[in-house]
Amino acid sequence: MSTSDQDRQEEQKRVDWVVSKITKRMASLEQHVSVMKSDIVNIRKNFWDDVTVNLDDPGEAAETYASMKQQAEVLSERERTHRHARKQMETLRRLKQSPYFGRIDFREGGEQETERIYLGIASFFDEDKESFLVYDWRAPVSSLYYDYPPGPAQYEAPDGKVTGIMELKRQFIIRGGQIQSMFDTGVTIGDELLQEVLGKQADSQMKSIVATIQKEQNRIIRNERSRLLVVQGAAGSGKTSAALQRVAYLLYRYRETLRAENIVLFSPNPMFNSYISTVLPELGEENMQQTTFQDYLEHQLGQTFQLEDPFTQMEYTLAPVNDPGYEARIEGITYKAGNDFMQLIERYVVLLGREGMIFRDVKFRGETIISAERIKEHFYGFDSSLPISNRIRLLADWLLQELKECELAERTKPWVDEEIELLDNETYLRVYQKLRRKKGYREDTFDDFEREQKMLAAMVVKESFKPLRKCVKKLDFIDVPAIYRQLFARPQQILRFAPDARLPRHWDVICKQTVERLERSQLAYEDATPYLYLKERIEGFQTNTSVRHVFVDEAQDYSLFQFAYIKRLFPRSKMTVLGDLNQAIHPHTTSTGFAPLSSLYGEDQTETFVLTRSYRSTRQIVEFTRRLIDGGEKIEPFNREGSKPTLTQVSNAWELAGRLADRIRSLQSAGYRTIAVICKTARESREAHEMLQEQVPLTLIGKETASFEAGTLIIPSYLAKGVEFDAVIIYNSSQYERESERKLFYTACTRAMHELHIYSIGKMNPFITSVSPDTYVRES
Repeated sequence: MSTSDQDRQEEQKRVDWVVSKITKRMASLEQHVSVMKSDIVNIRKNFWDDVTVNLDDPGEAAETYASMKQQAEVLSERERTHRHARKQMETLRRLKQSPYFGRIDFREGGEQETERIYLGIASFFDEDKESFLVYDWRAPVSSLYYDYPPGPAQYEAPDGKVTGIMELKRQFIIRGGQIQSMFDTGVTIGDELLQEVLGKQADSQMKSIVATIQKEQNRIIRNERSRLLVVQGAAGSGKTSAALQRVAYLLYRYRETLRAENIVLFSPNPMFNSYISTVLPELGEENMQQTTFQDYLEHQLGQTFQLEDPFTQMEYTLAPVNDPGYEARIEGITYKAGNDFMQLIERYVVLLGREGMIFRDVKFRGETIISAERIKEHFYGFDSSLPISNRIRLLADWLLQELKECELAERTKPWVDEEIELLDNETYLRVYQKLRRKKGYREDTFDDFEREQKMLAAMVVKESFKPLRKCVKKLDFIDVPAIYRQLFARPQQILRFAPDARLPRHWDVICKQTVERLERSQLAYEDATPYLYLKERIEGFQTNTSVRHVFVDEAQDYSLFQFAYIKRLFPRSKMTVLGDLNQAIHPHTTSTGFAPLSSLYGEDQTETFVLTRSYRSTRQIVEFTRRLIDGGEKIEPFNREGSKPTLTQVSNAWELAGRLADRIRSLQSAGYRTIAVICKTARESREAHEMLQEQVPLTLIGKETASFEAGTLIIPSYLAKGVEFDAVIIYNSSQYERESERKLFYTACTRAMHELHIYSIGKMNPFITSVSPDTYVRES
């Protein structure tokens, strides 16, 4: 529904008025910031001038401390206020460009007057009129805009439910303080606004478009009940966007108790972190902690093993199936990701409580001072009803006591005298002064010389034993790699403590492969989480209780074992998981999908949302891609028009390179900023880059790439997940042959926003045979 010219003029007058108010506030705040900055500089410059320093007298020293503390607190307060003011300034700058994006006219039940409510990325309060000129999109009343058309409406306020009538819903696109377009709508978000936003070219960073949040996304964003929130969404349905807006909402809703550092996002790769890095700052919030699960594994295990990453594992799974041991490795990847293996480790831990623990000798200067056998004997001497982790703590205490005894014995050894001779004068002086303070010390007696030597010997030995004590406190005396290896050393021994265990068909080969890697100090990706889980069950879980919300993106790539581990790692946290089972490209994925996750938190604590509408791609691209997968008919395309995908067959790699170079130049001429040439593997990406780099400028993306920049990229299929591009070129679709690669091909195709071009050398991709020829164009 269009709006009249008079309405537009009146709305522009209001925009001008609000912008003038913002400008005035900015000028006042700028002056305030300048004064505060000057104060901070002066305090730092004259800090010691304002502190009375006297450390000779205990009373004066206390006064000195109090004076320093007071000055430091004044400085800290000024700096905190200055940071807050700078943050306000940044928010006002954004509001000045686009003060708001929506208006609702709402008449509360029982009231005669209708309130006009304008929504923007932040609140703006007019102190003169004592009213909000703009409401933050996260405020309770703002949910009306996302959840209701004009008519009866309600929202949850802090004091309870508020009902009434929405008389008008109006949407704006404002740039540089000028209304570009505005329209009244009867639906959640009008097609006009989405068309305008989605029709734009992709940028190198994801944008925060709070004006386009849909009703189902709003329910995800504002959900506060569930301990586990599962979002299954089609490619391009706005899962990640909703998750990031949810972070912003939580930081706003619980701003008194929740900070960005209390939220962790597990993302698929470092490049993705770069891609989403600007979303929260655009909303005036700090970025939460961002990491990958692999980064966490490296942090925990990188010093013990050469650790395989998920992308190397992925490259292996995409290798030719006739590789020796391939079938067993794939079966092992699947088995080690599941609940059966987790239960097997639990039963192994029960066995270790009775027998089988492996310890390391405690050595000093190359000699064993406490043998592994003695440690083991002492461990199994503790009450067997105690958990292993409790017995380990008692064992560590015993070892520290034993080390004290060993220290005493070492003090009279010849090496100690040699070390004393090498001590510097400063150390001698320190010991001498310490002895002088003792009663009865005289410099001219032999006894006191002997006391000095004993003190020096004690000091030398204590310093030498410090690394040993540190190792004991870190529980390094437990040989966890050997304990994990023992589980696979004799394949059939499992049946001794788990006779009813469901083992995979190729268990013997899986055990052999695992042992061979462990003997080379290598740990496969599928072994990393089970190894850590076993380690924590033995040593006691190291938990993080400060994290209150965990977000897991591309959740279909995680195993149930990994989710169980993350839950134990963050025991006080709520979890939001986002994924698309149609993009489940890893071999450990099961047909049960996200359903088993509810067992971690309980069905009453779990809520699942399903997003079926795809906004990323044009209708033509969605019509094509949804036919590539089972159940694709449930995916709804957004009605944004574009050209049909193209399919091109060539006879060889050289012809392919020439055609691709022409296509890239054509897309660049059309003004597209992000163009992706998507290859199946990293190896194929390197080959494509070598063939194309002299013809067109492009960037090769690998697993180590840390930032995402606009331009023409060559990227492996599995690294492109979660990212969108103006145009996508599938390098050689005939490489996707196995049924297990269908979802990988679908994932690659769904990265395209505006154009999709598929090339094949020789035969056409087999998955396209199930797609209607009406949905694509064949090019010769």
